[in-house]
Amino acid sequence: MRTNSRRNFLRAALVGASAIAAPVPLAGMARAAESGASAGTDGTAGASGRAPGGPGADAAFAPADKTGFGTSRTRESHVWFTLQGGRMSETYYPDLSTPASRQTQLVITDGSSFVERLSDGEARTELCGQGGAPSYRITSRGTGWCAVTRYVTDPRRASVLVDVEVRSETGAPLQVFVLHDPSLSGEGNDDSAFPQDGALVAKDKHAASALVAGDGFAESTVGYLGVNDGWSELSANHGRLKHHYATAGPGNVVQAGRLHVDGCARTRETVVLGFGAKAADAVRTARRSLREGFEAASCAYERGWTGYLAKLSDAPGSLRTPADRALYTASVVMLAASEDKLNPGAFIASPSMPWAFGTDRHIAPETGSYHLVWARDLYHIGTGLLAAGDHDAADRAMDHLLRSQLEDGHWSQNHKVDGTPFWTNTQLDETSAPMLLAWMLDRHDAKTLEHLRRGADFILKFKSEEGYRAPFSPQERWEEQSGYSPSTIASAIAALVCLADLMQRGGQAADAAKYLKVADEWRDSVDGWTVSTNGPHSSEPYYLRLTKDGRPNAGTEYELGNNNEGKADQRTVVDAGFLELVRLGIKPADDPVIRNSLAVVDRELAVDTPSGRHWHRYSGDGYGEQPDGEPWIVDRPEVKTTYGRVWPIFSGERGEYELLRGDRQSAAGRLRDIARTAGETLMLPEQVWDDRPPVPREQSGKGTASATPLAWTHAQYIRLAWSVSSGTPVEYPTVVAERYLHR
Repeated sequence: MRTNSRRNFLRAALVGASAIAAPVPLAGMARAAESGASAGTDGTAGASGRAPGGPGADAAFAPADKTGFGTSRTRESHVWFTLQGGRMSETYYPDLSTPASRQTQLVITDGSSFVERLSDGEARTELCGQGGAPSYRITSRGTGWCAVTRYVTDPRRASVLVDVEVRSETGAPLQVFVLHDPSLSGEGNDDSAFPQDGALVAKDKHAASALVAGDGFAESTVGYLGVNDGWSELSANHGRLKHHYATAGPGNVVQAGRLHVDGCARTRETVVLGFGAKAADAVRTARRSLREGFEAASCAYERGWTGYLAKLSDAPGSLRTPADRALYTASVVMLAASEDKLNPGAFIASPSMPWAFGTDRHIAPETGSYHLVWARDLYHIGTGLLAAGDHDAADRAMDHLLRSQLEDGHWSQNHKVDGTPFWTNTQLDETSAPMLLAWMLDRHDAKTLEHLRRGADFILKFKSEEGYRAPFSPQERWEEQSGYSPSTIASAIAALVCLADLMQRGGQAADAAKYLKVADEWRDSVDGWTVSTNGPHSSEPYYLRLTKDGRPNAGTEYELGNNNEGKADQRTVVDAGFLELVRLGIKPADDPVIRNSLAVVDRELAVDTPSGRHWHRYSGDGYGEQPDGEPWIVDRPEVKTTYGRVWPIFSGERGEYELLRGDRQSAAGRLRDIARTAGETLMLPEQVWDDRPPVPREQSGKGTASATPLAWTHAQYIRLAWSVSSGTPVEYPTVVAERYLHR
């Protein structure tokens, strides 16, 4: 986000981003660390070698509007990087649920008149990989300097390589520092840091990182965030380090080292961030990657991705321009990169921590919540990759769901990539999603059916704390309310029908009847639970977002949450979740209640932007920025109102509906609308600014600081591209439509 919130965050997160001193050879620092003293400017022992002032300020993560996300195709390299604001933001190691650092970036100074970080100036991020590989180049400019940094991971090991080129545009020599803010094992407040074998090493109880440079560091230090870190030292002392410390921690430590680059005679260097279970492992990994070099790693990295993409289907015919095909390829790559390497089939929702999820320990005491697995999102990712021709990835996603099912048969609200539940509320649509994905994959083997039947039995037996039976759900798909939700009920009906069909094909037809009986009952009852005939939005019947009691004509009130004060009459709150009834083959596209509900949704939730028409989630949604663009947060007395913006995924859902209505031209327009929301590196966001951005420099129809890239959005784009090409939604469960629409 390019508003004051970004600047405020950077001030908070980088005050003291690395503690440094006068030029000190690392060998001298290592000896000093062993003896408890620090090296002086000549490399000899001096005063205390341990940074004072720990543990430092609480760790906070970078904003979620990423401009880059990369990893190799190899399983040997279980490390991922992200880019944001002109710098490398979070890296993940050893898995995609575990952040390992918060940022790595350059500070450039002339040693007297200016001190600037890459994130402070103008920056342009570009995809530069051949054949669609997620390789990136950032070009940054400041006071008389230009810096170009390139990023890849080493396909053979867990390290990120950065090619650094800095040029002075005035002829005056520069000093270039690397700031590195570790956050090992997802917790940045318990790390220790020290020099080892020429590397800047950080470790905690579970992992270690090592930062190395091709020609070593001219000087180096470590300190505590907000106390004596390098950025505060450099900015307070005209680009010079007042202190040099050898060791720090445990606490929120930040490391810094000066490269042997002056922007004139020496302009280029390679920096490597390596990881391992222990310090020696991390140093060894970083050194080996450095020895093989950036270009060799980059070539192998690109070969891996071009080889993967060559095995998939060509882009669908609905994508006629090079720009459209590039976005399609970037979407496939984003989904593929989102799979964990230690836990195959575990695809996360987004490699980001939006708003308070990355900064507020009350809301997120443990890092989360987007770099987790949701069964619902995994359904979208799996069907997106299946449409793109990666059947094996969709099968792995299905296998992961089977492994992560809970003992009572349901799937958790979300879980870490190893299957450990994170948030533990129950959402019936997430227990339905595996049945839908299994049907798409024609998985009717005995093992799969055993798991799916346990899930279906959980749904059939479910009874809420309020005493309501399924399909009442403790949470609907927006995870904020309990009730009878059209979208949740649609997923449950379709799931039961799909399961019955799989059972018939798997030789278990005799037991399928009970699931079909319940599906039929719910199909006949859904309107009675969720369609209001006396609500304020129309004189004709229309679907509500949900009802709390299955009485859609009752003025039952509930709190919307997300900084909405007071209660809302359930008849006033609408969303487009009822389209799931059409998309999943339960209702026809020309159903009069569906059509009237669409008219209501368009009046209440649609926003026309330069990127096309997009929709809010539901009436009064507060899941988004504050009125002045500051981040979303809850439970703070000073934050009275937040505004959820508009979501590109709804353009995809509307496009699928329009295809089922026979309007391919309109569906193709929705595909273009999604494409127009892409950022400079073809990342598709969770939300885009509506027609009233909070500050002039934010663009209506472009991404907010919500989760970017969002796998669901990319999957929706891929599916809609294939759906427009074929003329019908590619994940349409025909067995459901045959039961309810064609008999």
